[in-house]
Amino acid sequence: MKGLADNPSYIVELLEGGATLENVIDGHICEQALVEKSAFVVGDLGALMRKHVCWQSAVPRLQPYYPVKCNRSPAVIEVLASLGLGFVCANKTEVSLVLEQGVPPESIILSGVCKQLALIKYAAKNNVQHLVCENEAELSKISRLHPSAKLLLQLTTEAHAAETSMAFGFSLKSCRHLLEAAKDLGVQVVGVTFHIPSSCQDLQQAYTHALSDARCVFDMGADLGFNMNILDIGGGFTGLEFQLQQVESAVRPLLDAYFPPMSGVQVLAQPGRFYVASAFSLAVSVIGKKVETRHWDRLTQGVSHEDTEFLYYMNEGVYGPFSHKLLGKSIAVPSVHKNALCAEEGVFPSSLWGPTLDQLDQVVERCLLPELSVGDWLCFSNMGVCGLEEFSCLSNTPQLPVYYTVSTCDWYEMQEAGVTLDSAMKNFSLVEYSA
Repeated sequence: MKGLADNPSYIVELLEGGATLENVIDGHICEQALVEKSAFVVGDLGALMRKHVCWQSAVPRLQPYYPVKCNRSPAVIEVLASLGLGFVCANKTEVSLVLEQGVPPESIILSGVCKQLALIKYAAKNNVQHLVCENEAELSKISRLHPSAKLLLQLTTEAHAAETSMAFGFSLKSCRHLLEAAKDLGVQVVGVTFHIPSSCQDLQQAYTHALSDARCVFDMGADLGFNMNILDIGGGFTGLEFQLQQVESAVRPLLDAYFPPMSGVQVLAQPGRFYVASAFSLAVSVIGKKVETRHWDRLTQGVSHEDTEFLYYMNEGVYGPFSHKLLGKSIAVPSVHKNALCAEEGVFPSSLWGPTLDQLDQVVERCLLPELSVGDWLCFSNMGVCGLEEFSCLSNTPQLPVYYTVSTCDWYEMQEAGVTLDSAMKNFSLVEYSA
């Protein structure tokens, strides 16, 4: 055993001797064969490090602030904190979690629409100074409960309003009034935040409008005596390096024009999905199988066509780790784990369902898979975008086990970056895992 912490909360398997993430999944599936077959999650902490390196290389001027709502796993928070990220929190639970990991209050931004009074008081008590303000009502609450707060004004954008069908934040037309109200109340305004969704089709136009509006707000604030020094361009980063390059191409010349480095403005961004999506994989077991034969007549020559479809029922569904399907998010087709999967095996139309008989509990509507048997396993990748403690929150089943891993190569790179068990990551215990 290596690097044993005093009271470790997480066991991290160090992959040595050519061991891979697939080996770890195989090993835990074999363990499950000896007991009741329950789903489990494998987290690759090295993926967080690789994403951080990619981020620093692609967009070096954008300081990453991780939105905790994307994944509230304490292990994720601890690693990202060790890498020097800031954090964006939307409620008391998230603020408490981040503070417990030793993140300084000055590295926390409290966001959220229509904050409860207790949340503002909690931020003031814990010296969390940076708060996002969306409107005059929020400004009034903050001035009474947290007068020393440093506000980031939430600027609405056309792209965000089109996605949500509701405009959160303030428009450029109303910003002067809000700044004057803050001045009258004696509350500091230090910057602007906005959000361009990942679904935006014209990033160049969206960022051009948003950054030019932000520049206007900075100028108005400076005229009123505010020290405007923080610009937060929000999230909308899918996790794909190509999309990150698109954002960088759209943003860099605009920042050079409106907020050059000599201006002293600190530019932040909120990469959530970018960091954690690919870091987690979910393994589920097939617990039921049904064959349906569908008949229909072709439009020409009255020929009858027959199609066989397999319906597979898994031990987890939309009332568990696939809950984001209920929000309209699509689930990628999983890979099949079989000890003796034949390369020439045929594939068939299939649909994947959760364990309930609810019509909403359909995880994947239609895909092509080889014929499976009850007891086979499926592996879903890119499952890191929701909090692991919430994977079973909508069901009565216990929390899914999470097995953390890191390769020796990634671990050495993390140590070179200053992330060590002895200093930054107090809750980790490292054990060797060989293929």
